[in-house]
Amino acid sequence: MIASEHARPQPVRISRGGWLDILRFVAGALIILYHFREAAPTPLGQFHPVFDRGYLLTNFFIIDSGYVLSRIYGDGFAAHAIPLHAYVRQRFLRVAPSHLMVVGALALLIALAGLFGIAPSNPQWFDWGQLPAQVFLVQAYGVPGGLGWNAPTWTLSALLGCYLLLPWICRLLWRLDPWTVVIGAGMLMIATDWACRTWLGEPLYRLPLRFGFIRALPLFLLGVAAALFGSRIYSTPRWAGSIGLFALVGLVAAQIIGHFGLVSVILLTVLIWAAGALPTVRPSRLIEHLGLMSLAMFLTNEVSRIVWFGAFDAFGQSGWSDAARWGVWTAGLIAAFLGAAAFRYGFDRPVQTMLNPPRPRTPLPGTSADRLIA
Repeated sequence: MIASEHARPQPVRISRGGWLDILRFVAGALIILYHFREAAPTPLGQFHPVFDRGYLLTNFFIIDSGYVLSRIYGDGFAAHAIPLHAYVRQRFLRVAPSHLMVVGALALLIALAGLFGIAPSNPQWFDWGQLPAQVFLVQAYGVPGGLGWNAPTWTLSALLGCYLLLPWICRLLWRLDPWTVVIGAGMLMIATDWACRTWLGEPLYRLPLRFGFIRALPLFLLGVAAALFGSRIYSTPRWAGSIGLFALVGLVAAQIIGHFGLVSVILLTVLIWAAGALPTVRPSRLIEHLGLMSLAMFLTNEVSRIVWFGAFDAFGQSGWSDAARWGVWTAGLIAAFLGAAAFRYGFDRPVQTMLNPPRPRTPLPGTSADRLIA
C-alpha cells in the first residue's frame, strides 16, 4: 500500500483544478449555507443539528491552510531557502486588502444607513466599539472587541499567527519521521482539547473568538503534519481514493449520529491528505476558479446576508406566504455566490495580480504559489 520516500514512484505534488479545489469550494458553499441558516423561514437547525455545526467548516479551512502552505513552502523553510520577509509580505498582502475592503464597505453601509435613519435588523451586532479589533485582525489574541460586523474574520486573525510561526514549525518538524509528526500532532490535539474543556469550559473547536489562536494552532498543525506525511510517504491513487472515501463516509455518518468533534477533526484531516495524494490528471479550469473563489465566499457571505435580509426586513415579510419567504431565502443564497464571484473578479483577483504577481520560479511546475493559495 505505502512505500518509503526513496522508492519509486514519489508522492504527487499538489496542483490546481483537482480534488483540493473541489473540497475548498464545497466547504465555502456550506459556510454560506451555515450563515444563512437562521434566516430561513424555518431555521435549518430544526431539520437536523448538523446545520448548526459551522465549526466543522472553520476547522476544515484551518487544517487545509496548514496543509497547503506546508506542501508549498515546507521544504524551502526547512532548507532556509525562502526569504522570511518575502513570505510574510505575501501572506499579509493576500489577506489584508480584501479583508479591509469588505469590512470597510460594511462599516460605510451601516454609517450611511444611520444617517438616513435606517437601523439594522440586529443593531447589537454593529457596535462601533467592537470594530477596531476586527479591522486590525487582533480579536483572536484576547484583545477586546471583534464581535459582530464581519464576525468570521476571527479565523483570519488566528491564521495570521499560524502563518508567522510556519517557517519555524517546518524547520523543526521536517527533521522528524513523518509518522512521529502525525501521531504527535494528533496527541497534541487531544491534549489541547482536554485542557480547554478542563480550564476554559469548552472543547477546543468551540472556544470563543478571543481564544481563536489557541483554537486554530493545533488544527493548523494537523494540516502541517498531513503535509509532511503527504510529501514524504507515497500512497497509490487507489489507496488514497479509498481512504478519502472512507473518511468522507465516516464524517457524514458521524454527523448524522452526533457531532463527534475530535473524530470529525481527524476525518477532515485524512480527507484533505487524500485529496492532496490524488494526482490531478486533467486539471479543470472551472474547478480551479471555484477553488480560488473560496476566500471571497468566506469574506463576503456574511455581508451579503446582512444586506439581503436587511433590505427585505425593511419591507416586512410577516404577511408573506412560506413559498415567497423560501423564494427570498433561496435568492439570497444565490446572491451570496454571485456577490463572492463579483468580489473575486472585480477586486480580489486584480489586486492580487498587482500586489503579488506570479514569480518566474515557482514551487510547482506550471503553477505559481500565489495562484495555488489565492
